[in-house]
Amino acid sequence: MQDLSHSALAKVDGFETNNALGLEDYYQHKVASLMRILLADDHDMVRETISAYLKSEGGAEVETAVDLQSALSLIESDGPYDLVLLDYNMPGMMGLDGLSRALNANGNKGVGILSGSAPARTAQDALDAGAIGFIPKTMGAQSLLNAVRFMCAGEVYMPVSLMREQSNTRDHPIAQKLSPREMEVLGGLSRGLSNKEIARELELQEVTIKLHVRTLCRKLDAKNRTQAALIAKEAGLF
Repeated sequence: MQDLSHSALAKVDGFETNNALGLEDYYQHKVASLMRILLADDHDMVRETISAYLKSEGGAEVETAVDLQSALSLIESDGPYDLVLLDYNMPGMMGLDGLSRALNANGNKGVGILSGSAPARTAQDALDAGAIGFIPKTMGAQSLLNAVRFMCAGEVYMPVSLMREQSNTRDHPIAQKLSPREMEVLGGLSRGLSNKEIARELELQEVTIKLHVRTLCRKLDAKNRTQAALIAKEAGLF
């Protein structure tokens, strides 16, 4: 029987450890290596960076897709996956409709959402719709890996910062006047995006965004889109 004490040097399944902490790392490595993950994102750099990190540092098996339809095809042919991560704004998602389709396709396994721009309110809507987690693309690499492991273990994940933001936003009088879609459009305005860019992110027609902007200006008593964005920022919504 192998000696796995502090002073021993053990090599198990090719993973070398020489102390108790190393042995813990081995088991973490062993569990992580069993993770089968499908990552779907239409941004090449984001997709490739996250995939490479999960493979190299997490020991995970990762498949990738560039849109929802490709992801659904992979789930059908190779699934279910331990975790499916979907970019909220990639082609085919249509908001949380894509989440629902992926949940149905992946059986009883988890489906999480990735986003670089969606507000906390959208994150909560995703969890309410059955997502096992919501990951901001601004999250650090190690934190993202920990979140992925957490979700693969069947636990629901949402960053504390988003939970606090969601709580503050939900109670704000301005947020209470706006629909979830209007909040998304307002978030785009706050980031200085054009109507065309917001339409592309949300997979809507540009004319629809114009109507939302007009409604936002009326509800916020703003003279134009710039003032609407300024009101949102001063209120701490974004």
